[in-house]
Amino acid sequence: MIFLRQLRATICLPTYNERDNLEPMLQALAGVLREGDRVLVVDDGSPDGTGELAERLAGELGFVDVLHRTKKEGLGPAYIAGFRRVLGGDAELVLEMDCDFSHDPADVPRLIAAAEAGADLVLGSRYVDGGSIPDWGIVRRAVSAGGNLYARAVLTSPLHDLTGGFKCFRRHVLETIDLDAIASKGYAFQIETTYRAVRAGFRVVEVPITFVDRQRGGSKMSRAIVFEAVREVPSLRARALLGRL
Repeated sequence: MIFLRQLRATICLPTYNERDNLEPMLQALAGVLREGDRVLVVDDGSPDGTGELAERLAGELGFVDVLHRTKKEGLGPAYIAGFRRVLGGDAELVLEMDCDFSHDPADVPRLIAAAEAGADLVLGSRYVDGGSIPDWGIVRRAVSAGGNLYARAVLTSPLHDLTGGFKCFRRHVLETIDLDAIASKGYAFQIETTYRAVRAGFRVVEVPITFVDRQRGGSKMSRAIVFEAVREVPSLRARALLGRL
């Protein structure tokens, strides 16, 4: 029988005005994390008091740390700041997930298990067999699927869900790809980090997930985020062809 070694994991949880979701999310994660695993809340100066709540919860829950940022700069800069903090410690796995329950905390062990089984990067995928988005109407499904097809075609990628934000990295992936060179601020950040990992030769595995709409709080999606992704995808491909990625 082969026993896989348990790898210490830290979840980076970016927040901006997520006061209503933060405590339920951390309580849910408390039920699935193992001894030694942690959560890093990265708050971008939320005016609704999310940062203050995070500090209180960190004092009550021994597995929670908080990184305060002074202003909202976008998903990409928040994650990069979180990655740098986590890489300063001893975590061997670094996870991304949303705080609004669109990513199911119960799926965290499945992503960790795939990494412990040998994957360098695990994607929680809506678009592989077993994955689903039950709450979305036909228009939103078409926009999302079209965005993924666009990214897959331009980047010639076999991966199905390049825009998803539920991921598990082995730390050496983040230590290898050039975090300083990543300028994407919105969901293009998700495409870029995965593409850089693929270009570096790391093994990427997709695990099916069910993605649901948030029940509390407002969406952070905007036209600017969509346009950034449309613009950045061909730029990534061009830089790769020129050997600059």
